Amino acid sequence: MNSTSPAPATPRAPRPEVNLPGPFGTPVPRVDGRAKVTGAARYAAEHFADGMVYGVVISATIARGRIARIDTAAARAVPGVVEVMHHGNRLPMSRLDLMHKDIVSPSGSPFRPLEDDRVHSEGQPVALVIAETFEAARHAARLVRIDYAAEPHRSSLHKRLDEARKPGRLKFGFTPPPKPRGDAAGTFRSAGIRVAAEYLASSEYHNPMEMHATTAVWDGPGRLTVYDKTQGAQNSRMYLAHALKLKKENVRVLCPYVGGAFGSGLRPQYQSLLASMAALKLQRPVRVVLTRQQMFTFGHRPEAVQTIRLSCTPDGRLTSVQHSAVTETSRNEDYVEVIVNWSALLYPCDNVALDFKVVPLDRFTPIDMRAPGAVTGVHALECAMDELAYAADLDPLALRLCNYAERDHGEDKPFSSKALRDCYAQGAERFGWARRSAAPRSMRDGRTLIGWGMATGVWDAMQMPGAARAVLQADGTLAVSSATTDIGTGTYTVMAQIAAASIGLPLDKVVFTLGDSTLPMAPIEGGSMTVATIGTAVQAACHKLARTLFRMVRVLPDAPLGKPLFKEVEFVDGRIRLVADPARSVAFDDLMRRSGKDRVEEKTLSLPHFLKQRKFTRSTHSAVFAEVRVDEDFGTVEVTRIVSAIAAGRIVNPRTATSQIQGGVVWGISHALHEEALHDHRLGKVVNHSFAEYHVPVNRDIGEIDVLFVPEEDDVVNPLGVKGVGEIGMVGVSAAIANAIFHATGRRLYSLPMTPDKVMAPGG
Repeated sequence: MNSTSPAPATPRAPRPEVNLPGPFGTPVPRVDGRAKVTGAARYAAEHFADGMVYGVVISATIARGRIARIDTAAARAVPGVVEVMHHGNRLPMSRLDLMHKDIVSPSGSPFRPLEDDRVHSEGQPVALVIAETFEAARHAARLVRIDYAAEPHRSSLHKRLDEARKPGRLKFGFTPPPKPRGDAAGTFRSAGIRVAAEYLASSEYHNPMEMHATTAVWDGPGRLTVYDKTQGAQNSRMYLAHALKLKKENVRVLCPYVGGAFGSGLRPQYQSLLASMAALKLQRPVRVVLTRQQMFTFGHRPEAVQTIRLSCTPDGRLTSVQHSAVTETSRNEDYVEVIVNWSALLYPCDNVALDFKVVPLDRFTPIDMRAPGAVTGVHALECAMDELAYAADLDPLALRLCNYAERDHGEDKPFSSKALRDCYAQGAERFGWARRSAAPRSMRDGRTLIGWGMATGVWDAMQMPGAARAVLQADGTLAVSSATTDIGTGTYTVMAQIAAASIGLPLDKVVFTLGDSTLPMAPIEGGSMTVATIGTAVQAACHKLARTLFRMVRVLPDAPLGKPLFKEVEFVDGRIRLVADPARSVAFDDLMRRSGKDRVEEKTLSLPHFLKQRKFTRSTHSAVFAEVRVDEDFGTVEVTRIVSAIAAGRIVNPRTATSQIQGGVVWGISHALHEEALHDHRLGKVVNHSFAEYHVPVNRDIGEIDVLFVPEEDDVVNPLGVKGVGEIGMVGVSAAIANAIFHATGRRLYSLPMTPDKVMAPGG
């Protein structure tokens, strides 16, 4: 593609192939499913343009220092190599920190690829080799010689805990811990029933199916079309335009399909800027794809050290809660998560003290990973609650019911809705919790120990401003669009369902388009807020369009419906008809023809009802029940059953929602038993940076996952009454498994992941 080539059209949106029903609550199959399984769906590294070249990133081999010398002569001599880009010959970038921030950047100075000769973390990109073929670029990259002047680095969180400090607060979604209430420390010291423990969590790295990739197409001086792996096309566009000093309208970012992300695509990763910079420099399309090993060179779930102290009365009433957490961040930015706040939210208590600090290390800035903060913090809280239940000689479920929060005591607000009690009841019944033998090591099958454990899950129910456009075509089909993203969660399908139900069309008459920065405004696709945000906008746009059609039908010369009021008509199966006389109706396509229009368009910006919402705490809840089988001789743990009972408001599509919860449970099992980044602190390096050594679960590791949705109505969270299900599925899973392991073995494990060596070691 060159400067005279036309701009690419918005990628074709998937369309249902059969006339499926579209109302809320229908388990509709994914409308994009066929495109994905047949290969028709194109991802960031599968878009082609004339004259395209290929970039291979060279990663730093030291954890801190500077580049003393770069010798590119041998690489440039490789046939097909067109450039070796590094800090000495890159294009100019903006010098201001603000211009390198995106909407989810934390406090501090964002990393700038190839900015100068400084190395801030091991694996940092220090050069980009570009060639006519990928093979030539990869070969040449091995020939670049880089001399480093290494400096002492610090990569161990545990050795630097005494340097922990309060972080900056400027990160989207972060709320500092609430102020202490009561006398938590004094009450704990005088309590008869109390537990205290330190919980350790390893850092985890994003490894979605699709590795991070960018295809940047030069469209003329200062103009780019960028196919990117991102969870926010408009966020990436803003970042690239600002960092490269381009006009926003001259940068278009497309991400019609994303092969998994769950936080890794919230911030634009470094391959995006490198590919875009190279395309501008060479004035030709450039593709950059990170290797699996390079997926371990950028953000990750941070390592954490937590301390929990709980006390209660003999009947189980909590008398004190103390929860502190220390996590890693980079030296340049203060990455923060909401880790300890959940301990003030889930259970009522008069004496609460929470604390959160960070330790700056020579590592890349961490990033959000599915249910950031909650996965870490709720794990510690729910394991401690289980330990407290045994100390008080109470059933773990009974302890939670004894401390059930009817309102948010930390913020002194009611919940907009809370069906957690029903989650406990229905989940326990489905799991068979009443048949549980209370004593540890009391359930076995031969030499295999069996354990049952449970935990609570919680996540925010958020809504952000978002926009959508609805266009009715002359043939009666509806095209709806927004710049949101689908990372595999079912956004295409659910938005089409909402549109179809909102204007009374069969689902096969609706096409939803997304993943284009030129479409109506959408926030990043994260935090389980997409359906609440963009779904509300889609509904509003379709309702606005329905009123336009109503006005059109009222002015038809022959007045087929008379002059009804809006409340006297309904929109069903692509027709406007009288409620009192359904036989009198007008089809949408006939209305368009008779009105002389080939399209009718409406666009809506939907804003949260802040004044109404601010009076309530809006949350999604879950109850997780787990069964494990433990081979005590070998320390292996098999998770045979999980029951996850979810209260998430109105469920638009039970099929895709169930898939989301199941995926969260799988990741929770991985978090509990498998995933662990191993650091060699002598080198400041992650040493198990491959699937051969960084363990993730396979099919054999996953047992039965039973998901049930508890009915819950909420007219506060948003007009649809929906809450997100992407994050909540993972929260509490690792705690339920840890508690089940204790029930099976009588051993408390305080360090994640719970590998066989820890299971066999008494005391964890």
